[in-house]
Amino acid sequence: MTKQTKEKQLLHLVFGGELETLDGVTFRDPSKLDIVGVFPDNDSALAAWKAKAQSTVDNAHMRYFVVHLYKLLDPEHEKL
Repeated sequence: MTKQTKEKQLLHLVFGGELETLDGVTFRDPSKLDIVGVFPDNDSALAAWKAKAQSTVDNAHMRYFVVHLYKLLDPEHEKL
């Protein structure tokens, strides 16, 4: 009988908002951040990020980011 091992959750947060300047990462109004969601893996997070980024392409100040939550929750986690 083979032992099944459950893979560790690698949670990712996708969020965005309008930046004050094109060369910074300070948001104009943090209360208006768009929290897209928390995703169980990098592939689904990137798909959500890409969809939101493409939907706001007409606003140069709008930026979306992927935060690797698992790195914050478990700083000792190996790099992927």
